[in-house]
Amino acid sequence: MFPFKTSLNTSTLLPFALDVHQQVQIAAEAGYEGIELWVKDILAYLETGGTISAFKAFVSVLGIPIVDVIAFYPWADADDQAREQGLAQAERELRLLADLGCLAVAAPPAGNVSNVTLDAMAGYFARLASMARKVGIESYLEFWGMTKPLSRLSDALFVAMQSGLPDIKILLDHYHMYIGGSSLSSLKYMNGANIGIVHVDDYLEGPDGKEIEGRVFPGGGILPTHELAGLLHQIGYGGYLSLELFIENYMGESALEVVKRGLKAIRQAYSI
Repeated sequence: MFPFKTSLNTSTLLPFALDVHQQVQIAAEAGYEGIELWVKDILAYLETGGTISAFKAFVSVLGIPIVDVIAFYPWADADDQAREQGLAQAERELRLLADLGCLAVAAPPAGNVSNVTLDAMAGYFARLASMARKVGIESYLEFWGMTKPLSRLSDALFVAMQSGLPDIKILLDHYHMYIGGSSLSSLKYMNGANIGIVHVDDYLEGPDGKEIEGRVFPGGGILPTHELAGLLHQIGYGGYLSLELFIENYMGESALEVVKRGLKAIRQAYSI
């Protein structure tokens, strides 16, 4: 049984240097049920004379929703000026994304955050999330395993709770759970309704048995994907599993072949 929906994060297509039309076309042709675009690619399209209305119509015809957009706003930066500039940029771009019909935006701890407390971060996130909700978009709080203080699932849960906002959703990625020290069992403290999206990949074990070497297709590494799938299903998550690979060379495979391979890998690795 595969109780989830599938999405393509277009980081998987980086080696092919495709524009947003090509990205959406390939994801739809391969059979994905959703797509995560990068805001930089949408802005690049607009800078060449494209319009939000035309692109929205194109996406609508293909019938594949933009379930999330990847952005790197420094919403929690320690520097007041950098943070305010980041939030101002977010406000401008969120309106464009809302007009496009995008459902959510990723909110990772981009910028200089190492000396920011989790309490302060909660307040900053509340500003971003409230701003996004005013235009009909959710902000998915993302933790990065290598970026303290927001490096663990427990940190993200603290920020969500301390934000004072209801129903905050967290973006999960087991790659970041692993390198940040979050155990799979910690997912038992979550409710599936509070997960915005799950990035899926896999990774290889390094020579020392501790560090990991790069990302690979789901099921091709050491990640216990079936266990993770079972835990997600147990807590009531039935949303998108989004293929997020940062592979620089697919050894001659075409973009369509890569995403079809990825879709098959997701369904096999995350079956329960």
